[in-house]
Amino acid sequence: MTSPTRRPYTGSCHCGATRYIIFLTLPHTPAPVQPGQQRSPNGVQNFYRCNCTLCHKAGLLHVRPLSPTDDFLLLTPLDPYTEMGDYTVAGLPYPPSHWLFCKGCGMRCVSVRGAGGVVILDVDEAGLGPVADRLREAGLVGPEGKVTAWRPEKPDGDDGAWNGYLSINGYSLDAGQEGLDLREWKEKGWVLYLDLLELKGKGCAAEVQYERPQDGGAY
Repeated sequence: MTSPTRRPYTGSCHCGATRYIIFLTLPHTPAPVQPGQQRSPNGVQNFYRCNCTLCHKAGLLHVRPLSPTDDFLLLTPLDPYTEMGDYTVAGLPYPPSHWLFCKGCGMRCVSVRGAGGVVILDVDEAGLGPVADRLREAGLVGPEGKVTAWRPEKPDGDDGAWNGYLSINGYSLDAGQEGLDLREWKEKGWVLYLDLLELKGKGCAAEVQYERPQDGGAY
């Protein structure tokens, strides 16, 4: 059996205007379900599908990295809140979530909450070696071996886990990458299913589960 290894993976929208890197540790180790748990766990890598009307109608496979700041880089565009379409959803008592989408092809690659900024990183020092050829082919590596990217800031305070929310749409990960096979995510029981369908009303959510989708959801 392959040992869990953290490495970068590339993703993009259909037209290529949105490009990103996410670090994932695969094979995945699913977080155990706690008694009465109704939300996806924070502070761990997790993959899940949600039956709320937004996630379900958008066809999202949520991929949450261990650390939004350390494990995600948006390569293009570099100013997502102005250069991408932004469907903003109120998240009371938390800050609003930005469900960003490409203005060209309309694909949703990333949802984020909180501020971010542009960084310049050395390809090798940042651990991007496994995807370096893909980045060079896309013209994203400068002459000195640097890449410029936007990434979320590390949040502060007690609500840091929610203020620093970031989820990428797993269906936007580029195919053909080593160790990345979305079929095995379902086959090996790595996908968590949440019950946040608004029609049920507050306080009526079922406990999260790995076995099968919640009512109103889908595999």
